[in-house]
Amino acid sequence: MKKIALIFVLGLIAYACAKVPLTGRSQLALIGSSELQPLVNEEYQKALKANKLLTNTKDGQMVVNVGNRMAKSVEKYLKDNGYGDLVSDLAWEFNLLESDQVNAWCMPGGKVAFYTGILPITKDETGIAVVMGHEIAHAVASHARERISNSMLLNGLLGGAAAAMGQNPTLMQQIILQGVGAGSQLGMLKFSRKHELEADEMGLIFMAMAGYDPRQAPIFWERMSAAGGAAPPEFLSTHPGPDRRIERLNSNMAKAMEYYTAAS
Repeated sequence: MKKIALIFVLGLIAYACAKVPLTGRSQLALIGSSELQPLVNEEYQKALKANKLLTNTKDGQMVVNVGNRMAKSVEKYLKDNGYGDLVSDLAWEFNLLESDQVNAWCMPGGKVAFYTGILPITKDETGIAVVMGHEIAHAVASHARERISNSMLLNGLLGGAAAAMGQNPTLMQQIILQGVGAGSQLGMLKFSRKHELEADEMGLIFMAMAGYDPRQAPIFWERMSAAGGAAPPEFLSTHPGPDRRIERLNSNMAKAMEYYTAAS
């Protein structure tokens, strides 16, 4: 029976695998985007109400314009490369919230929020594009869905969200809320270092596709590093250290420049 169960689980994992655009990495996908989105939309609205909304200001409109420009380029790439079904799952929203936090985040489906605290570091439209590319990459790569799927597997919740809700509704709701970044920090999900570095790589390409100079990405992270003060060592954090991020960004710069040249 144990062998049969193992074969069943392995078969389910093989069946429920997806590919991350651009990187081609295989990921677990036990839950569908359509099952997540109603909850995501609800939590996104809570986040918008938790802080003063500044989207209609000059800075807010700059965030919106950068987001829309990049979303258009990303969607074209996805459609041209066989990911049209993913585009249908994306309903972009870009908002600027008043907060001293040096942060930005993106929930599944392309629900993006920037905090005013990060604007002194982004400095201009291209700096916003560096952060925007990274954040929308989390949505395009379905990192939250992957995190939820991995948690489901670890907790023995198989067969999709509806079946998992039937097995253990309290645990499943907790897994989903944590996966989309909901709860006490409203959207401020700390992804794994693997996801963060993948979002860096994809975001670099995404900003280049939209005609933003990718060479500004390492410079942004130098500013972020200087603003961060005494940050903890990388191995103590889920986020990669600035030095490692800069190194990885520079290693992908030649590929990004090809997209930037094509877009210019």
